Amino acid sequence: MSANDHTTAHEEAHTGPIKTPKQLLAAVFFSFVIPIFGIIGLVYYVASANKTAPGAVDTEKAVAQRIQKIGAVEIRDANRPLKAGEEVYKAQCAACHATGAAGAPKFGDVAAWAPRIKTGFEALWNSALKGKGAMGAQGGGDFADTEIGRAVVYMTAAAGGKFAEPAAPVAAASAPADATAAAGPSADVLAALAAANKSAAPAASGNAVPALYTQTCAVCHAAGVAGAPKLGDKAAWGPRLGDGVDGMTAIAIKGKGAMPPKGGSTASDAEIKAVVQYMANAVK
Repeated sequence: MSANDHTTAHEEAHTGPIKTPKQLLAAVFFSFVIPIFGIIGLVYYVASANKTAPGAVDTEKAVAQRIQKIGAVEIRDANRPLKAGEEVYKAQCAACHATGAAGAPKFGDVAAWAPRIKTGFEALWNSALKGKGAMGAQGGGDFADTEIGRAVVYMTAAAGGKFAEPAAPVAAASAPADATAAAGPSADVLAALAAANKSAAPAASGNAVPALYTQTCAVCHAAGVAGAPKLGDKAAWGPRLGDGVDGMTAIAIKGKGAMPPKGGSTASDAEIKAVVQYMANAVK
């Protein structure tokens, strides 16, 4: 074998498949373009596949939950019957108080409830309404304040408490406003009103009784219902008279305690002032 044959065989052993510039360009093209198309195809395949939402069995339901509105308006019947304490406890309070979750005193645990019962019903009721610790505020939730108070009484009673249930608001316990206005006050209310008027001084506009008082105010003020000062009761009206007619009118317009704004009526401010003046004159 000659020296030239040895050199040629050595060079061929180190020569690759790419021997021309055209082959080099083709190799570069396929090395970059084909992987890119492959990646694009894979991404399209993954993105177009139907996937179940994490933690959801029903895909349509999961999508509806993700796109639902942030806010919602809920209309409730203000005249619905108030629920008992046990009902409220089972529906709302038992989630924590039945097991003692998040440090909540367990239902019936005398040792846990004893120091709380000592603080009094008002303190416990206030804590339940405004929230305390891990317990969120209950006021404005699914239940009325009175219903939350009943639940407090129910839970404390199971641990030895002897609190009385809070009274239902007058507006919730009485008949609807339109029916009351149509039928007028009951015979008992009219009798109490007549008895109170016997000792009353004449009103500013004579002895005439304002229609607004008869239709709206007399329901509470004639008999002293829900802590309302009775017509002609000087002891009850004395501290209030210190505010003057304008001050008492402002309170009547805004509402106070169990009394709703304007006594639940649609009377004008001038009419409210007139009936306040009438009741004030009754104790002078």
